Amino acid sequence: MVLSITQGLNFSPAPFSTGLDKWSSSTGTTNTDTYDIVGEAVYVPVDQDFAGCIEMVKTDAVQKLRFTGQTDLPRETYLMIKTRVKRMAGGIPAIRIAGHAMDSSDTHVAAVTAYDPAVLLSDLGEIYEVSAIIGPGLRDGVDMVWGTLPQYGHFGIDITGPTGAVVRIDDITIEDVSHFFQRDALNIVDVRDYGAIADGITDNYNAFVAADNAANGRRVIVPSGEYAISKSISLSSHVEFQGTLVMPETAALLLTKSYDLPTYIDAFGNEAEGFKKAFQALLNSSDHDSLDMGGRTVTVSEPIDMQAAVSTRNTFTQRRVIRNGQFYASGSLGWEPTIVQAQASYSTNAPRDLSNVENIADIEVGSLVEGAGVGREVYVTSKDVSGGTIRLSKPLYDAGGYQLYTFTRHKYLLDFSGFSTLSKFTLQNIEFQCKETANAVMLARGGIIFHMIDCFITQPKYRGITSIGSGCQGMLIDRCHFVTAEAQTNATDRVSIGLNANNNDVKLRDNWASQFRHFALLAGSNNIITGNHFYQGDGVKGGARLAGIVLTKAATSTSIVGNYVDNCFIEWTNEHDQTPDFTSGFGFSSLSIGGNNFLSGAVAPWFNYILIKPYGTNHGISNLSVTNNNFRSINGAISRVEWVDTTYADINRSRLEAILFEGNNFENINRATQNPLIVEHTQSAANSVWTLDTNNELPFQSYAKRVTALAPQTQIKTSSNGAYFDMPYTTGQVGSDKDQVQLTFGTSVKGKMAVTVRCD
Repeated sequence: MVLSITQGLNFSPAPFSTGLDKWSSSTGTTNTDTYDIVGEAVYVPVDQDFAGCIEMVKTDAVQKLRFTGQTDLPRETYLMIKTRVKRMAGGIPAIRIAGHAMDSSDTHVAAVTAYDPAVLLSDLGEIYEVSAIIGPGLRDGVDMVWGTLPQYGHFGIDITGPTGAVVRIDDITIEDVSHFFQRDALNIVDVRDYGAIADGITDNYNAFVAADNAANGRRVIVPSGEYAISKSISLSSHVEFQGTLVMPETAALLLTKSYDLPTYIDAFGNEAEGFKKAFQALLNSSDHDSLDMGGRTVTVSEPIDMQAAVSTRNTFTQRRVIRNGQFYASGSLGWEPTIVQAQASYSTNAPRDLSNVENIADIEVGSLVEGAGVGREVYVTSKDVSGGTIRLSKPLYDAGGYQLYTFTRHKYLLDFSGFSTLSKFTLQNIEFQCKETANAVMLARGGIIFHMIDCFITQPKYRGITSIGSGCQGMLIDRCHFVTAEAQTNATDRVSIGLNANNNDVKLRDNWASQFRHFALLAGSNNIITGNHFYQGDGVKGGARLAGIVLTKAATSTSIVGNYVDNCFIEWTNEHDQTPDFTSGFGFSSLSIGGNNFLSGAVAPWFNYILIKPYGTNHGISNLSVTNNNFRSINGAISRVEWVDTTYADINRSRLEAILFEGNNFENINRATQNPLIVEHTQSAANSVWTLDTNNELPFQSYAKRVTALAPQTQIKTSSNGAYFDMPYTTGQVGSDKDQVQLTFGTSVKGKMAVTVRCD
């Protein structure tokens, strides 16, 4: 359907005050008599009801009044002709709207409805409104169907009934009412037809509700302009926004059939504002479990406070998903971190609290905490300003007393930290374009099963995904791509971290990460890390590397399986233990590292793939399994694959239990670490005591604690070459480094023996 463009056109005839010569007593066509000549009409400038009118005396059977001007009839246009009348004297007449149709050749078109039903003027002095709609089509509400032949008309009224009646007639108006019928043809409802006013001030809540109720399956159109709505509104129809809405922050727009980000961007005229309102609707409606961004890019000039976008709630535990779009960091002023330095007290009696905090009002929730004795990735989870206390995400290992701390609040594209609990929330197929300016996502303070799947975190300035509390419980990071902003920075100088977690049951699966300081720092237990590729190399020949995975809980119960560990290592610490010295419990325990590919290139010879770093004394290692891995170094050999960093303390090698180091492949590794370790020893000169060296091939240069098997490789003979068949007894932890074992025979013997030695 081709819509006529009539906006701005004036269809109404000239008012009576301009002269009766413009009003015909017959058809209105050229050369017809006008009422300035005939005597049945007079202009009345003052009337108590009308601001100027014409008074007519009925003398003919049908007394006609027609405007001599031509009223054009554009295609597909419907016009409403109306006036007000009253009877002043005489019998009871009837009034009807009438017209004279003309075609393009100025010929009368007779085959049309020339008038509508008449209205009786029963009561003397009573005002009656008469109206009729004229148009080309037979539609409900059309009184005079003219088809497509007429090009213009002469319009006015007919007076029927007894002669002698005296009536007064107000100015006749004609307006375009095509929208009444075009909405039906186009399957649309215009909110303006239900009272909506696009002034940005008038409350249009009722008008929008009325339009939605009337739609009955049709689309609701919001034309150009600015429409204010004072409170939350739910629209069940498909809605198309050409204009924009103005709503309070607390008021939600719930679009049942048009729930997608492009529609919300149209509704609010801004990408970020549209996203916030769409997210608000996501958490305030049960009609949808997911927000489709429709592939749109949302340009973000400052952090999006996700809880503030909802405002009316700070907990949400039903499944919700945001998918299929991009967030793009713009500008720089809104992204600079807030840094506060303040003195505070710490006691192991309250291991997750800082007390007597100075400047606490200036310290933001979500701030990274740094200071002497503070482990990595410790955050402000909450604060009590009146009480002067701060709640920490993790305890501090050596910060007792009163000292200076630095609190750094990084800024994130999506910041969920305002939620005390947010559970079962998913981000899917989204790219976070941080532009070396912003950070990607900060999690809620609490909640379970945050899920990020098939997402790209590109060039975060400091952090990709940050947990400041327990909102990472059961977190799932699947098939995501972490791209650094520090590719040209030496590994040891990098500051960005892909993600951290404070709670248990985290799963990192099939992700790719490149050249961060650390890919992941996990402070909980029962984690599964599988199928990932994380690379942290640089161009420094013989250079150092940093940890790709950092585990900060000694009793970690974690599996690291089937990953590609590329120019980095696995670091295992207890830096989030407020009493890091071992007194009881499991110590460093329950870690499985299996089926991984470890690769390094042009690194320092002292580089290692598995590093244990105790932050306290007397720790042992138990239930460690390192099996079926490929360890390879190119462009230079390394000494061994595992090591203990003794910066703070060494391990207690007498407390190693259930250590399995077997089935691994070593290429360009000087020491092929094994446990159990098979040592072959040839005793050329007969002796009753054979001393066997493990050659530092037990894990972590451990003690040769015991012998579990003996297998003679040749016949054992006495000094006189007689056969000897008695078994020796064994002694472990021999020598100054306790890395030797002894076999003691009943007499001096010689031969070759394969001995299985264990460090546990």
